[in-house]
Amino acid sequence: MSKIGSKNTKPELILRKKLWEKNLRYRLHNRDVGNADIIFAKNKVAVFVDGDFWHGYNWKKLGKIPPKDFWQKKIKRNMGRDKKTTRELENAGWIVLRFWEHEVLEDADACADKVEKTLKTAPNF
Repeated sequence: MSKIGSKNTKPELILRKKLWEKNLRYRLHNRDVGNADIIFAKNKVAVFVDGDFWHGYNWKKLGKIPPKDFWQKKIKRNMGRDKKTTRELENAGWIVLRFWEHEVLEDADACADKVEKTLKTAPNF
């Protein structure tokens, strides 16, 4: 499990490539912005690509509950941290977009379109 990276994941790279094709330029992994995966600082837009398992996508409903209590607690902490980070960024005036891993893998173009649309409506575009 320790070999699983938190940065530059396959879904993140796919989304970044789609954004680059749209001539949208960004920064990466800034701790000051909740360690967002993709950052548009000028427009105050932060994009997160959350792994389905690690960030708890319908894990109870889908029956993908990890067998060990340790992992269940870890995922719950991740989910709580995600909510807290989103709330803090929004309170600081940021627009936060969160995509699930499966959303990017299934339709990266739609995710990139949503980012582009958000940027066009954000201040300083």
